[in-house]
Amino acid sequence: MAPQKDDNSKRKAVDDPTTPSANKRVKSSHSDSPEPKKIPALPAHPVPFPEKPAVIEERNGEIEFRVVNNDNQRESLIILTGLKCIFQKQLPKMPKDYIARLVYDRTHLSIAIVKKPLEVVGGITYRPFKGRQFAEIVFCAISSDQQVKGYGAHLMSHLKDYVKATSDVMHFLTYADNYAIGYFKKQGFTKEITLEKPRWMGYIKDYEGGTIMQCTMLPKIRYLEMGRMLLKQKEAVHAKIRAFSKSHKVHPPPKQWKNGPCKIDPMQIEAIRASGWSADMDELARQPRHGPNYSQLLHLLNDMQNHASAWPFLHPVSREDVADYYEVIKEPMDLSTMETKLEADNYATPEDFIKDAKLVFDNCRKYNNETTPYAKSANKLEKFMWAQIKGIPEWSHLEP
Repeated sequence: MAPQKDDNSKRKAVDDPTTPSANKRVKSSHSDSPEPKKIPALPAHPVPFPEKPAVIEERNGEIEFRVVNNDNQRESLIILTGLKCIFQKQLPKMPKDYIARLVYDRTHLSIAIVKKPLEVVGGITYRPFKGRQFAEIVFCAISSDQQVKGYGAHLMSHLKDYVKATSDVMHFLTYADNYAIGYFKKQGFTKEITLEKPRWMGYIKDYEGGTIMQCTMLPKIRYLEMGRMLLKQKEAVHAKIRAFSKSHKVHPPPKQWKNGPCKIDPMQIEAIRASGWSADMDELARQPRHGPNYSQLLHLLNDMQNHASAWPFLHPVSREDVADYYEVIKEPMDLSTMETKLEADNYATPEDFIKDAKLVFDNCRKYNNETTPYAKSANKLEKFMWAQIKGIPEWSHLEP
């Protein structure tokens, strides 16, 4: 797939935002309502769409989005070189010659954020697989001094709309490091891979320590208009609610409080009775969602998952990759399983959490020789865990 040329290769800014019309009427029926009078709907007030600086800058012509590949054109090579420099700076763990080779590879395409005159401030390099309906996002980065303007999200929206309009691609796959997982989640990516393995296995490069993520695009959605579309949906829901809501009614305070506040039964207040509230509902709402140690354990687990040595333990060991693992290890454990157990409140005490964590490390050392990278990673991560635990005064009694 070749990129579009000249004006067609520039991703244009969207039109001025519009808000839902306040003139539209919401029809409602109160035939089932016990109220004798029809409750008037409150007027809908248009809410201005909060735009990111990236959208405003694009509309004002300060930035533009260019789709390029190595077609030997002067401007294309300048933009690709700018992208290469940004990727090399923002992705220091990647070999520089490897980045250069893929950016200039003619099977790859790039979409770049360009300021005049041809100053590249960020972009994405990807490879579409024709006939397989997916593309691999190889590199994605924004200049460090431009990362608070919403460039990353706006760039991904441009990429999705461009790819849908110019190819059969409906899915993205990428390997994300621990620092990029949060960004990709916000852009609709998930760790759950639903694409059939024969379609992509062997076609994309497996990066050690990276987490494979997938994004499936919706055919009827224009992603550059997604924020406005969600706002319109929200306004439509609010309009429906206003047609039946009684929240505009203001009730006088209880007569018992005329001479000062005093204790009364909430059920003596007519409006509370009419709302359907009960003391059981209040008691249920006040119950804590998780145990007393949940927050600290979650913080500890997140720190462990984001550690550089956590990559062998993030997910269960695959039976396909290591055939005899489950014959040797009878009690398998990994960090994603621990996360599931933590969310289910299966760790009543820190000791329960540490027991599973030690199981992760002991299993690794049992199956792998102590000189392997896996065993060394287990030792480093375990040492890190205990250092974090020592920093929590309430857990000072815990020892390795």
